[in-house]
Amino acid sequence: MKGGGSLPTKRGWRGLVVAVLGLVILSMLVPLVFLLGLHNGFHSSGYATEYQSHSSKGVGNFDALDHGNSGTKSEGDQLEHLDNLMRRLGPALSKDVLENFTKEAENGTKSRGAVQVNAEPKNLPVLPEVLQKSDSGTNNKMVGGAVDVTVYVKDVTGGESGKSCQMEFGSYCLWSVEHKEDMKDLMVKKLKDQLFVARAYYPSIAKLPAHEKLSRELKQNIQDFERIFSETTTDSDLPLQIEKKLQKMEAAISKAKLFTVDCNNVDKKLRQILDLTEDEAHFHMKQSAFLYQLAVQTMPKSHHCLSMRLMVEYFRYPSLDMDSQVEKYVNPELHHYVIFSNNVLAASVVINSTVVHAKESSNQVFHVLTDGQNYFAMKFWFLHNSFKEATIHILNIEDLNLDFHDKKNLLHLSLSEEFRVSFRSINKPDAGQMRTEYISVFGQIHYHLPEIFHNLKKVVVLDDDVVVQQDLSPLWSLDMEGKVNGAVQYCALRLGQLTSYLGGNNFNRSSCIWMSGLNMVDLVQWREQNITEAYQQLLRSGGMRVASKSAGVLLANLLTFKDTVHPLDGLWALSGLGHNYNIDAQAIKNAAVLHYNGNMKPWLELGIPKHKKHWKKFLKQDDQFMGECNVNP
Repeated sequence: MKGGGSLPTKRGWRGLVVAVLGLVILSMLVPLVFLLGLHNGFHSSGYATEYQSHSSKGVGNFDALDHGNSGTKSEGDQLEHLDNLMRRLGPALSKDVLENFTKEAENGTKSRGAVQVNAEPKNLPVLPEVLQKSDSGTNNKMVGGAVDVTVYVKDVTGGESGKSCQMEFGSYCLWSVEHKEDMKDLMVKKLKDQLFVARAYYPSIAKLPAHEKLSRELKQNIQDFERIFSETTTDSDLPLQIEKKLQKMEAAISKAKLFTVDCNNVDKKLRQILDLTEDEAHFHMKQSAFLYQLAVQTMPKSHHCLSMRLMVEYFRYPSLDMDSQVEKYVNPELHHYVIFSNNVLAASVVINSTVVHAKESSNQVFHVLTDGQNYFAMKFWFLHNSFKEATIHILNIEDLNLDFHDKKNLLHLSLSEEFRVSFRSINKPDAGQMRTEYISVFGQIHYHLPEIFHNLKKVVVLDDDVVVQQDLSPLWSLDMEGKVNGAVQYCALRLGQLTSYLGGNNFNRSSCIWMSGLNMVDLVQWREQNITEAYQQLLRSGGMRVASKSAGVLLANLLTFKDTVHPLDGLWALSGLGHNYNIDAQAIKNAAVLHYNGNMKPWLELGIPKHKKHWKKFLKQDDQFMGECNVNP
């Protein structure tokens, strides 16, 4: 009975032992399968991943570099690989934002064939057509900067040329050059390059029995480098004897190059390294450009805090809002300035700089049009701060009862539109000579100025990204000769270069384009010539014949005022302080108005430092709310 009773017990123990042995064998097989290269689903994204993976594998797995990459990758495979990288390494943003950015980048890549137009007024070549336009937002100028909409002008003969960084990534290219940091891992990168080369030669050398010594030397150097990279990311982390190790590696590689090896194998591995590195570099460029665009289109946290703080204070002291200067708002004999803005500090700087330089401020009336979100913050700021004897009138655009043609599209605040235009002279076909400018024109709500200010005859329209350096009162005695829009013109780009495909000859194709920022507007002539209706008609007809709605907005703006622009002297306004690092200091000093058109607005950390100082000095730096919200003056 004893023997019979012990048999089930022994069988139970045997089953348990077999199960444990099976688990042990399975746990050994899984990493073995991984090491044998059956992990094709895992791709290296470049240097960092490459070295991390190989430092743990050991020397014998160099063939793992070949997975899924036998031969040169097609362009479609490269794009697919780059999309995978974007999904794996992209910032934690919403799916629609990432998809929009990826589409924009692809559109930019498809549109790289470039632009050959003649920027000279005489002997215009075959007039070009507007190509692809990629929108990065709505028609509004974004909080932090311009709507970075790119207009590529293409030679209709079909000529293609090299890619320009600014055509694909805009002002990010200028910013990245100016803020380029010294490399902290220059030696590390050099060591990694040597390790890659050694890995490429090792498999071929290991197959030569007569050169076992060299094979062991290469293997030892590779292992030493892998141990270093497992603990090192910057040059400061490298061991003291690294120079000797580098010399030993270089000597071993030099010996390996002396022997006849399988060139195809070495070439394949080095090409793979090149492909991976190019993919990684382009990915990081796209990612950095995306984050740059996100930064320039986002309201700084401190500014948002200030706006919220001011709104709370307004409702704490509602009795302060006692409007006793209503008669000045409609008095046509005074000097009326109009500012469209959703940025409290930007509007404040415009008004403060204008008042400071005015010979007489008592006859100045500033009408600030904003949206419902910022209305109460604006109200309290300008009640809380005084600007000499000037009168400040705050309007909520959403409360205006106007007879709009399309109420749905005009219930929100639309600031001046900015367009990034890339072009070059036909006499300088080199892509390096490509010029990129930011063209600023009126937003949709500007075309209802006569309805908003129906009692006024003239107004000066100021963008909220300008700084005034001189007295503007001479503008009010300007003879505009029956014209509607007094504006500074930009003559490096001609009207015909953007509008030739519309057909017709009812405009001068060599005319310069006009810029917003500082505009003297004759509202009487505007009403007589029915400028608003002309704009709406052009927007309906011309907007359907261009690459995008934004392109239609630009062309409708330019054509609406094609014969009604009174050119102001160039000294009245200087543009480009929001994207051009190389503006002459004397030109800045002589200009009456500085216009920060472009993405690098002066209230952003990304603003151009040497240009920001002209804006900062007109901030109310001693304001207690700015201190509480840590607004950097």
